[in-house]
Amino acid sequence: MTQELIDLRNSILAGRYQDALAIVDELEGMSKQAILRNIQSFLRVLFIHLIKIQIEQRLTNSWLASIRNSLIQIKKINLKENKKSYYINQDEWDIYLAEEMELAIGDASLEVMNGKFTRQKLSQILDKQQLILTTTELIYFTYNYQIRELPDIIDEYISKLPGAED
Repeated sequence: MTQELIDLRNSILAGRYQDALAIVDELEGMSKQAILRNIQSFLRVLFIHLIKIQIEQRLTNSWLASIRNSLIQIKKINLKENKKSYYINQDEWDIYLAEEMELAIGDASLEVMNGKFTRQKLSQILDKQQLILTTTELIYFTYNYQIRELPDIIDEYISKLPGAED
């Protein structure tokens, strides 16, 4: 990005405003991609813990804390600077959910029941539809609640999942 800033400065100083605007567009695209990668990273962590809950039929305090943190970070990162729009709108999650769920299955296979299942076996025994539904509902909370409200909303929702009742 340093080279792009140097090029931008030189374009402005030389009066090449079209070139400068093209560089601004490029920088904006790079920034958005970095933000999306960050959101995807937290989404994967969310999936990993939801997979563990579904398969192991239990919930630990650290899993709950990771779920909470992932959703709060997704909310913070997804909200644009203007505080009125999002990088990923509510109706745009399908592609991200599908991709990150598949990647999370591989990561979760190393953790679920101490690595008892291969990625392929875990993928077969998972209720993927339910996993997507649960994740979607949790993601939607980030659009409908303030950050200070999210921990209680998340805790209540997670406590109703099979295996997490205790």
